[in-house]
Amino acid sequence: MEIKDLKPAEGSTHRKKRVGRGPASGKGKTAGRGMNGQKSRAGGGKGNGFEGGQTPLARRLPKLPGFRNPNKVYYIAVNVSRLDAKYDAGETVDADSLKAKGIIKHTTDPVKVLGDGEITKALTVKVDKISASAKAKIEAAGGKVEEPC
Repeated sequence: MEIKDLKPAEGSTHRKKRVGRGPASGKGKTAGRGMNGQKSRAGGGKGNGFEGGQTPLARRLPKLPGFRNPNKVYYIAVNVSRLDAKYDAGETVDADSLKAKGIIKHTTDPVKVLGDGEITKALTVKVDKISASAKAKIEAAGGKVEEPC
């Protein structure tokens, strides 16, 4: 059996009713729309979102203020205290190792190391950005920071 062989079950489909094709068709003259009124006309009826004269929901809700820059880069913040808790001395901190240790969810997101807390282990840090205080603390603990070019 192929797709071209598929057919709907017998009696499950009906022909489209052709309206406005004379009095013998059963839907002639006014084509089932009645005599007069808004809905009898072409394009008649109420538009989407019309609520009977009540102010529509789209107009009742507040509009979002300000501007959202589509080019803004959102960094995932990781503090040095978290690195101290999760890493052993001499290890390298990069996006892959952060994901492996469950600190971040995706390696595609840029990471920034911040200086909250203390660090006692010498680590090699290779991330997208690092704060000045975090860099000072890592280097004071004997580690080194390799920033991307």
